[in-house]
Amino acid sequence: MTLRLPDKWVWDFWLVRDGRDYHAFYLQAPRSLGDPELRHLNASVGHAASKDLRHWRVLPDALSAGPAGAWDDRAVWTGCVVRERGRWHMFYTGVSVEGDAVVQRAGAATSEDLIRWRKHPKNPLIEADPRYYEQRDEGAVGYERMWRDPWVFKHRQTGDYHALITARTIEGPSDGRGVIGHARSSDLVRWETLPPLTEPGHFYALEVPQLVELGERYYLLFSTWAGAHSAARRKETRLEPVGGTHYLVADAPLGPFRFSTHDFLIGDPVGSLYSGKLVEGPDGRPYFLAWRNIAPDGTFVGELADPFQVAVDGEGNLSVGRAQAHHLP
Repeated sequence: MTLRLPDKWVWDFWLVRDGRDYHAFYLQAPRSLGDPELRHLNASVGHAASKDLRHWRVLPDALSAGPAGAWDDRAVWTGCVVRERGRWHMFYTGVSVEGDAVVQRAGAATSEDLIRWRKHPKNPLIEADPRYYEQRDEGAVGYERMWRDPWVFKHRQTGDYHALITARTIEGPSDGRGVIGHARSSDLVRWETLPPLTEPGHFYALEVPQLVELGERYYLLFSTWAGAHSAARRKETRLEPVGGTHYLVADAPLGPFRFSTHDFLIGDPVGSLYSGKLVEGPDGRPYFLAWRNIAPDGTFVGELADPFQVAVDGEGNLSVGRAQAHHLP
């Protein structure tokens, strides 16, 4: 089974576990729009729960665009959920009508029960610093300022919080400026924006990051599309560009991060599966979840796929189990 809504597309998602229940928060937009490209500026955050990552029950929507004049009055996009002192904090991306949906910023909402969410009164909380990050990419449609998809975690050794953010640096060829941006906070409200955690050069963008600890290593997952591979990367790897989910590896949560392999964890020319996440399943083993993007006939799908078991080899490289891989679209 998959998480498919009859009247809405589902795409980028993030997961959190509360007891035996997995909660998926996901971007959604009406299928009645007709053109899937229109979904981005009509996005809200839906919510579903499951005990096995396969059978989902849909719950009330979590977030929607703010009122006219708000920093997020056009749409709300991808984020994450963390728990601190019994309260849930959802960090998310917001875009506004005033900024023509070009300026991307990160804010937060809080909840006591994962159902009812209240946006933080000091939003937006995390913004790009022009000393480190590109403010407008004049080569992109709409002159996008990339600062989205915050992934927040608590550093076990220091006790402070770190946000990993899809961003672009100010240096280097335009097709390779994609980096994972970085911000730090002691209280989840006041944030200091810091230099990127990754080196540029390989991709136009590294989207929907996720940091996961497996064994003694840290895996920084990200997604990108086939056209986002830089000329330098194509020359270096001599690999056919694909879209999907890739990862970097480090021995510490803040890096330095490196490629252990140039092969994507999951990828194909059209990016059939996207925004992949690693999650510990009910059996304690790691699984890979992603949303279905493009079908074999070229149409947009917009649904959450079933989980795939993940293996880690002796060198720390990840792979999706062969049996499950045959079921990819």
